[in-house]
Amino acid sequence: MSKFSSQDILYYIDAILKYSNYSKAAKSLYISQPYLTQVIKRVEGELNCELITRNKLPYRLTEQGKIYYQYLTSLENKYAKLLKDISDVSDMDRTVIKIGVLPSLGTYLLPLFIPEFLDKHPNCRIELTEVLPEKSEKLTQNNELDFWIGQNSRNISPNLNSVSWGRHRYRAVIPRCCDIYLENTAVIPEGTIDISKILFQRLVLTSKGSAIRKQIDQLLNVYKVEPNIIMESTDINTVLKLATGNLGLAIIPESVYVKECPTKYNIYPIPIDELSLDYFIAYHTERTLTKIDNDLIDAFLTHGQDETPIGD
Repeated sequence: MSKFSSQDILYYIDAILKYSNYSKAAKSLYISQPYLTQVIKRVEGELNCELITRNKLPYRLTEQGKIYYQYLTSLENKYAKLLKDISDVSDMDRTVIKIGVLPSLGTYLLPLFIPEFLDKHPNCRIELTEVLPEKSEKLTQNNELDFWIGQNSRNISPNLNSVSWGRHRYRAVIPRCCDIYLENTAVIPEGTIDISKILFQRLVLTSKGSAIRKQIDQLLNVYKVEPNIIMESTDINTVLKLATGNLGLAIIPESVYVKECPTKYNIYPIPIDELSLDYFIAYHTERTLTKIDNDLIDAFLTHGQDETPIGD
Protein backbone atom coordinates (compact mmCIF):
# COMPACT_ATOMS: atom_id res chain seq x y z
CA MET A 1 0.00 0.00 0.00
CA SER A 2 1.34 3.43 -0.92
CA LYS A 3 2.46 5.68 1.95
CA PHE A 4 0.72 8.60 0.24
CA SER A 5 -2.90 9.27 1.22
CA SER A 6 -5.58 8.24 -1.24
CA GLN A 7 -6.97 11.79 -1.15
CA ASP A 8 -3.60 13.34 -2.07
CA ILE A 9 -3.09 10.93 -4.96
CA LEU A 10 -6.59 11.72 -6.26
CA TYR A 11 -5.72 15.43 -6.19
CA TYR A 12 -2.45 14.77 -8.04
CA ILE A 13 -4.01 12.62 -10.74
CA ASP A 14 -6.84 15.12 -11.27
CA ALA A 15 -4.36 17.97 -11.72
CA ILE A 16 -2.20 16.01 -14.19
CA LEU A 17 -5.25 15.08 -16.27
CA LYS A 18 -6.51 18.67 -16.16
CA TYR A 19 -3.29 20.28 -17.41
CA SER A 20 -1.68 17.39 -19.35
CA ASN A 21 1.57 18.83 -18.06
CA TYR A 22 3.43 17.89 -14.90
CA SER A 23 4.95 21.33 -14.34
CA LYS A 24 1.60 23.13 -14.60
CA ALA A 25 -0.09 20.49 -12.46
CA ALA A 26 2.59 20.81 -9.78
CA LYS A 27 2.29 24.60 -9.82
CA SER A 28 -1.49 24.40 -9.35
CA LEU A 29 -0.95 22.07 -6.38
CA TYR A 30 1.86 24.26 -4.96
CA ILE A 31 4.31 21.39 -4.88
CA SER A 32 7.45 20.86 -6.92
CA GLN A 33 7.35 19.12 -10.30
CA PRO A 34 10.05 16.57 -9.29
CA TYR A 35 8.04 15.65 -6.19
CA LEU A 36 4.84 15.17 -8.21
CA THR A 37 6.70 13.00 -10.73
CA GLN A 38 8.26 11.00 -7.90
CA VAL A 39 4.88 10.31 -6.27
CA ILE A 40 3.29 9.05 -9.50
CA LYS A 41 6.33 6.92 -10.37
CA ARG A 42 6.37 5.46 -6.85
CA VAL A 43 2.71 4.45 -7.09
CA GLU A 44 3.19 3.07 -10.61
CA GLY A 45 6.16 1.07 -9.34
CA GLU A 46 4.14 -0.39 -6.49
CA LEU A 47 1.31 -1.35 -8.86
CA ASN A 48 3.70 -2.43 -11.64
CA CYS A 49 1.74 -0.59 -14.30
CA GLU A 50 1.40 2.79 -16.00
CA LEU A 51 -1.48 4.92 -14.67
CA ILE A 52 -1.44 7.85 -17.12
CA THR A 53 -0.66 7.89 -20.84
CA ARG A 54 1.97 10.54 -21.55
CA ASN A 55 2.79 9.87 -25.20
CA LYS A 56 0.01 12.06 -26.60
CA LEU A 57 -2.18 14.97 -25.56
CA PRO A 58 -4.41 15.26 -23.70
CA TYR A 59 -3.22 12.89 -20.97
CA ARG A 60 -5.66 10.09 -20.16
CA LEU A 61 -5.88 7.31 -17.60
CA THR A 62 -4.78 3.91 -18.82
CA GLU A 63 -7.19 1.03 -18.29
CA GLN A 64 -5.19 0.09 -15.19
CA GLY A 65 -5.29 3.74 -14.13
CA LYS A 66 -9.08 3.81 -14.38
CA ILE A 67 -9.31 0.79 -12.09
CA TYR A 68 -6.93 2.38 -9.58
CA TYR A 69 -8.79 5.70 -9.68
CA GLN A 70 -12.09 3.93 -8.98
CA TYR A 71 -10.40 2.09 -6.12
CA LEU A 72 -9.17 5.33 -4.52
CA THR A 73 -12.63 6.88 -4.84
CA SER A 74 -14.29 3.84 -3.27
CA LEU A 75 -11.86 3.98 -0.32
CA GLU A 76 -12.86 7.56 0.43
CA ASN A 77 -16.57 6.75 0.17
CA LYS A 78 -16.37 3.58 2.29
CA TYR A 79 -14.43 5.34 5.04
CA ALA A 80 -16.96 8.18 5.08
CA LYS A 81 -19.83 5.68 5.42
CA LEU A 82 -18.00 3.80 8.19
CA LEU A 83 -17.59 6.97 10.26
CA LYS A 84 -21.21 7.96 9.72
CA ASP A 85 -22.55 4.52 10.70
CA ILE A 86 -20.46 4.46 13.87
CA SER A 87 -21.52 8.00 14.72
CA ASP A 88 -25.21 7.26 14.18
CA VAL A 89 -25.09 4.35 16.64
CA SER A 90 -23.02 6.22 19.24
CA ASP A 91 -25.17 9.35 19.31
CA MET A 92 -28.70 7.91 19.18
CA ASP A 93 -29.72 9.15 22.63
CA ARG A 94 -28.25 12.67 22.52
CA THR A 95 -28.21 15.54 20.05
CA VAL A 96 -24.71 15.88 18.69
CA ILE A 97 -23.62 18.57 16.24
CA LYS A 98 -20.37 17.95 14.42
CA ILE A 99 -18.54 21.07 13.29
CA GLY A 100 -15.40 21.35 11.19
CA VAL A 101 -13.16 24.40 11.53
CA LEU A 102 -9.53 25.45 11.06
CA PRO A 103 -7.97 25.57 14.57
CA SER A 104 -6.75 29.17 14.35
CA LEU A 105 -10.13 30.31 12.98
CA GLY A 106 -12.02 28.38 15.63
CA THR A 107 -9.98 30.13 18.33
CA TYR A 108 -11.51 33.40 17.18
CA LEU A 109 -15.03 32.47 16.02
CA LEU A 110 -16.27 29.71 18.33
CA PRO A 111 -16.09 31.61 21.66
CA LEU A 112 -18.26 34.34 20.13
CA PHE A 113 -21.40 32.21 19.82
CA ILE A 114 -21.00 28.59 21.02
CA PRO A 115 -21.29 29.30 24.80
CA GLU A 116 -24.57 31.18 24.37
CA PHE A 117 -25.90 28.50 22.00
CA LEU A 118 -25.13 25.73 24.54
CA ASP A 119 -26.79 27.73 27.32
CA LYS A 120 -29.95 27.56 25.22
CA HIS A 121 -29.47 23.87 24.39
CA PRO A 122 -27.68 22.26 27.38
CA ASN A 123 -28.41 18.72 26.16
CA CYS A 124 -26.66 19.35 22.86
CA ARG A 125 -23.05 18.29 22.48
CA ILE A 126 -20.63 19.93 20.03
CA GLU A 127 -17.94 17.75 18.45
CA LEU A 128 -15.14 19.69 16.77
CA THR A 129 -13.02 18.45 13.90
CA GLU A 130 -10.09 20.85 13.61
CA VAL A 131 -8.58 20.34 10.18
CA LEU A 132 -7.72 22.30 7.03
CA PRO A 133 -10.70 23.79 5.13
CA GLU A 134 -10.48 21.39 2.16
CA LYS A 135 -10.84 18.45 4.56
CA SER A 136 -13.80 20.04 6.38
CA GLU A 137 -15.45 20.73 3.03
CA LYS A 138 -15.08 17.12 1.93
CA LEU A 139 -16.34 15.77 5.27
CA THR A 140 -19.40 18.04 5.09
CA GLN A 141 -20.12 16.90 1.54
CA ASN A 142 -19.92 13.29 2.76
CA ASN A 143 -22.28 14.07 5.68
CA GLU A 144 -19.55 13.25 8.21
CA LEU A 145 -19.83 16.80 9.50
CA ASP A 146 -23.07 18.66 10.13
CA PHE A 147 -21.56 22.11 9.67
CA TRP A 148 -18.36 23.66 8.42
CA ILE A 149 -17.27 27.07 9.69
CA GLY A 150 -14.80 28.84 7.45
CA GLN A 151 -13.98 31.91 5.43
CA ASN A 152 -14.44 32.86 1.75
CA SER A 153 -17.80 31.26 0.98
CA ARG A 154 -17.58 32.02 -2.73
CA ASN A 155 -15.05 29.23 -3.14
CA ILE A 156 -17.05 26.41 -1.57
CA SER A 157 -18.72 23.49 -3.35
CA PRO A 158 -22.18 23.99 -4.91
CA ASN A 159 -23.27 20.93 -2.89
CA LEU A 160 -23.16 23.10 0.23
CA ASN A 161 -25.40 25.92 1.41
CA SER A 162 -23.85 28.72 3.42
CA VAL A 163 -24.72 31.90 5.29
CA SER A 164 -22.08 34.52 6.04
CA TRP A 165 -21.29 37.70 7.95
CA GLY A 166 -20.42 39.67 4.81
CA ARG A 167 -17.15 41.04 3.40
CA HIS A 168 -14.16 41.87 5.58
CA ARG A 169 -10.81 43.30 4.57
CA TYR A 170 -7.21 42.17 5.03
CA ARG A 171 -4.26 44.17 6.29
CA ALA A 172 -0.60 43.80 5.42
CA VAL A 173 1.88 43.95 8.30
CA ILE A 174 5.06 45.44 6.82
CA PRO A 175 8.16 45.11 9.04
CA ARG A 176 11.44 47.01 8.74
CA CYS A 177 13.05 44.25 6.63
CA CYS A 178 10.76 45.17 3.71
CA ASP A 179 11.84 47.79 1.18
CA ILE A 180 8.33 49.33 1.25
CA TYR A 181 8.48 49.98 5.02
CA LEU A 182 7.98 53.66 5.93
CA GLU A 183 9.81 55.07 8.95
CA ASN A 184 7.65 56.13 11.90
CA THR A 185 4.37 55.45 10.08
CA ALA A 186 1.73 53.48 11.97
CA VAL A 187 -0.83 53.05 9.19
CA ILE A 188 -0.10 53.57 5.50
CA PRO A 189 -3.17 54.99 3.70
CA GLU A 190 -5.23 52.46 1.75
CA GLY A 191 -4.63 52.41 -2.01
CA THR A 192 -1.14 53.94 -1.88
CA ILE A 193 0.82 50.71 -2.40
CA ASP A 194 0.56 48.57 -5.52
CA ILE A 195 -0.50 45.05 -4.54
CA SER A 196 2.29 43.53 -6.66
CA LYS A 197 4.88 45.34 -4.51
CA ILE A 198 3.42 43.67 -1.45
CA LEU A 199 3.56 40.24 -3.09
CA PHE A 200 7.24 40.70 -4.08
CA GLN A 201 8.32 41.13 -0.43
CA ARG A 202 9.71 38.48 1.91
CA LEU A 203 6.50 36.69 2.94
CA VAL A 204 5.34 34.87 6.06
CA LEU A 205 2.17 32.98 5.10
CA THR A 206 -0.39 30.55 6.44
CA SER A 207 0.11 26.96 5.30
CA LYS A 208 -1.14 25.52 2.01
CA GLY A 209 -4.79 24.50 2.19
CA SER A 210 -5.93 27.36 4.42
CA ALA A 211 -8.58 29.72 3.04
CA ILE A 212 -6.30 32.73 3.47
CA ARG A 213 -3.45 30.99 1.65
CA LYS A 214 -5.72 30.03 -1.25
CA GLN A 215 -6.64 33.68 -1.78
CA ILE A 216 -3.03 34.82 -1.60
CA ASP A 217 -1.99 32.07 -4.01
CA GLN A 218 -4.67 33.27 -6.43
CA LEU A 219 -3.26 36.80 -6.23
CA LEU A 220 0.25 35.48 -6.86
CA ASN A 221 -1.02 33.73 -9.98
CA VAL A 222 -2.92 36.79 -11.20
CA TYR A 223 0.10 39.06 -10.81
CA LYS A 224 2.52 36.33 -11.99
CA VAL A 225 4.70 36.68 -8.89
CA GLU A 226 7.10 33.92 -7.80
CA PRO A 227 6.82 34.36 -4.02
CA ASN A 228 9.74 34.61 -1.62
CA ILE A 229 8.19 32.62 1.23
CA ILE A 230 10.35 32.74 4.34
CA MET A 231 8.13 30.65 6.60
CA GLU A 232 4.65 29.11 6.85
CA SER A 233 2.41 28.34 9.83
CA THR A 234 -1.04 26.83 10.37
CA ASP A 235 -1.70 29.48 13.04
CA ILE A 236 -2.48 33.02 11.88
CA ASN A 237 -1.30 34.41 15.23
CA THR A 238 2.10 32.79 14.73
CA VAL A 239 2.26 34.37 11.27
CA LEU A 240 1.50 37.76 12.80
CA LYS A 241 4.15 37.41 15.51
CA LEU A 242 6.78 36.40 12.96
CA ALA A 243 5.95 39.47 10.89
CA THR A 244 6.06 41.87 13.83
CA GLY A 245 9.35 40.21 14.78
CA ASN A 246 10.83 41.43 11.45
CA LEU A 247 10.94 38.09 9.62
CA GLY A 248 8.77 39.11 6.66
CA LEU A 249 5.51 40.66 5.49
CA ALA A 250 2.26 39.01 6.57
CA ILE A 251 -1.29 39.40 5.24
CA ILE A 252 -3.76 39.24 8.12
CA PRO A 253 -7.59 39.38 8.29
CA GLU A 254 -8.81 42.57 9.96
CA SER A 255 -10.43 40.42 12.68
CA VAL A 256 -6.93 39.67 14.02
CA TYR A 257 -5.86 42.51 16.31
CA VAL A 258 -2.58 44.23 15.44
CA LYS A 259 -1.19 46.84 17.85
CA GLU A 260 0.27 49.87 16.11
CA CYS A 261 4.05 50.10 16.42
CA PRO A 262 5.44 52.48 13.76
CA THR A 263 9.07 52.06 14.82
CA LYS A 264 8.93 48.33 14.02
CA TYR A 265 6.29 47.84 11.30
CA ASN A 266 3.57 49.51 9.25
CA ILE A 267 -0.05 48.41 8.94
CA TYR A 268 -1.51 48.73 5.44
CA PRO A 269 -5.27 48.20 4.81
CA ILE A 270 -5.51 46.29 1.52
CA PRO A 271 -8.36 47.59 -0.69
CA ILE A 272 -11.35 45.32 -0.24
CA ASP A 273 -11.75 44.94 -4.01
CA GLU A 274 -8.23 43.47 -4.20
CA LEU A 275 -8.63 41.01 -1.33
CA SER A 276 -11.51 40.29 1.02
CA LEU A 277 -13.05 37.48 3.03
CA ASP A 278 -16.30 36.52 4.67
CA TYR A 279 -16.92 34.19 7.61
CA PHE A 280 -19.53 31.52 6.90
CA ILE A 281 -21.27 28.47 8.30
CA ALA A 282 -22.06 25.82 5.67
CA TYR A 283 -24.06 22.60 5.52
CA HIS A 284 -25.05 20.03 2.91
CA THR A 285 -27.80 21.15 0.53
CA GLU A 286 -29.76 17.95 1.25
CA ARG A 287 -29.70 18.49 5.01
CA THR A 288 -33.10 19.28 6.55
CA LEU A 289 -32.41 21.86 9.24
CA THR A 290 -33.86 21.21 12.70
CA LYS A 291 -34.80 23.91 15.20
CA ILE A 292 -31.46 23.33 16.95
CA ASP A 293 -29.63 23.71 13.63
CA ASN A 294 -31.40 26.99 12.96
CA ASP A 295 -30.62 28.23 16.46
CA LEU A 296 -26.94 27.49 15.85
CA ILE A 297 -26.98 29.41 12.56
CA ASP A 298 -28.86 32.31 14.19
CA ALA A 299 -26.33 32.47 17.02
CA PHE A 300 -23.50 32.55 14.48
CA LEU A 301 -25.12 35.36 12.48
CA THR A 302 -26.18 37.37 15.53
CA HIS A 303 -22.65 37.54 16.90
CA GLY A 304 -21.36 38.30 13.44
CA GLN A 305 -23.14 41.63 13.58
CA ASP A 306 -21.06 42.67 16.59
CA GLU A 307 -17.67 41.39 15.44
CA THR A 308 -14.66 43.14 16.97
CA PRO A 309 -10.98 42.46 16.25
CA ILE A 310 -9.13 40.02 18.47
CA GLY A 311 -7.43 41.82 21.33
CA ASP A 312 -9.75 44.85 21.38
